[in-house]
Amino acid sequence: MTGRDGGADIGPIGAFSPVVILVRPQLAENIGTTARAMANGGLFHLRLVAPRDGWPQERAWYASSGADRILDAAQVFDSVDEAVADLHHVMATCPRPRHIVKTVMTARGAAAELRAISSRGLRAGLLFGPERAGLDNEDMARADILIRYPLNPNFMSLNLAQAVLIMAYEWWMACETTPPRTLMTNETHVATKGELENFLDHLTRDLDACGFLRNTQKRPGMVRNLRHLFQRGEVTEQELRTLHGVVTELSNGRKARQKQD
Repeated sequence: MTGRDGGADIGPIGAFSPVVILVRPQLAENIGTTARAMANGGLFHLRLVAPRDGWPQERAWYASSGADRILDAAQVFDSVDEAVADLHHVMATCPRPRHIVKTVMTARGAAAELRAISSRGLRAGLLFGPERAGLDNEDMARADILIRYPLNPNFMSLNLAQAVLIMAYEWWMACETTPPRTLMTNETHVATKGELENFLDHLTRDLDACGFLRNTQKRPGMVRNLRHLFQRGEVTEQELRTLHGVVTELSNGRKARQKQD
């Protein structure tokens, strides 16, 4: 192909990661955006079954946003049987059940199954149908498992790349270790209990000095409330330094006003 610079580094390409098989894809742009979606989720093996406009097609590379190597290595077959002949398991996306007696899984369940298959050194394929009508009954008859996405029942329309991206995302997340929640602290750190206690001592001293805690009966509860406030979140060391400065400046301003009076 012309007009390409090799694209982004999308490896490593796992020998046993699932193969994405596009059955009779109609538009080159959809093949390109599918490759982009695959690269997002760590799926790098692409097969095309009887693409309507032939292959290769330059527009696919332009639409792939740098996932060139997936398209460079894409294999073309005349039939689904030929495309799945060397695979051990085949799953097919199925937007509409068609009275077929077969196991149906969600994308998440299928991704876990695919990880288990891959860990055993077996190869699996994911069938995606043509943009307009999806897979027909003959295509789905080649699959061991059907995959159905539990989306809004009143609007389940997906384009080809979106359908592939859902599976790619679930494949990636099946082994992703990123915690579901984290606090981004950049160059500072979450304050230790000692640092927090030092600030609370500073704050309490100045509140005593200005008379805010003059009610001796209410003072313990007020101090506890302040403590609960700062204990509730993960205050950073930088934030505490800022608060130290705020308290000091308020104290200095009060002292200056007292001298003027």
